[in-house]
Amino acid sequence: MGKACSIRLLAVTGALTMAFAAGAQAQDNAGAANMTFFVTSVGSGKGADLGGLEGADRHCQTLAQAAGATGKTWRAYLSTQAAGGSPAVNAKDRIGRGPWQNAKGTVVAKDVAELHGSNNVTKQTALTEKGGVVKGRGDTPNEHDVLTGSQPDGTAFAGTEDRTCGNWTKSGPDGVAMVGHHDRTGLDESPPAKSWNSSHPSRGGCSQDALKSTGGAGLFYCFAAN
Repeated sequence: MGKACSIRLLAVTGALTMAFAAGAQAQDNAGAANMTFFVTSVGSGKGADLGGLEGADRHCQTLAQAAGATGKTWRAYLSTQAAGGSPAVNAKDRIGRGPWQNAKGTVVAKDVAELHGSNNVTKQTALTEKGGVVKGRGDTPNEHDVLTGSQPDGTAFAGTEDRTCGNWTKSGPDGVAMVGHHDRTGLDESPPAKSWNSSHPSRGGCSQDALKSTGGAGLFYCFAAN
């Protein structure tokens, strides 16, 4: 092969590589643009203190926009309990009507009823806003505990027994947060162990270290509500 042919071959190969990369990037951007559901890639860094629902929603909005999912109103899938004269808020009532799909275009639920029934939330579909897989049981570290503060039907807990770390304002040794398992895997085969949104309460408080102790990182679900 002559020198001229080699140069032409390299040029064609380089052009094809660049075209493939551009196509892959365009596909990724399209997926992000159409995304309506994700697990936060990072938490607040302050355990279950998310700045209340407002702070949690803002976190969802910031992560989504950074990933390219603009033009949507994002809401955190979190319930709060009645306190100080304020009524309880149900997570299921905050997230719109659906359908919801991840950054790869896979639909996790067509509506609220399916989301709280036979949904498609799994380790493979409960991706971050970047399209990444969240570590689950068997990975190091295990981060499958997702903050929800919710019952299996997406409603808030009644009574005064804390299940929301002070309505997402606590990061110390006090308080408890109900979590779900995004990978639908736990210590046994019971329904709570496999629940995406209501598996067990956290232990040891609401700090980042406390959440880590049971397999969490202060992550939560975000849904496009429009």
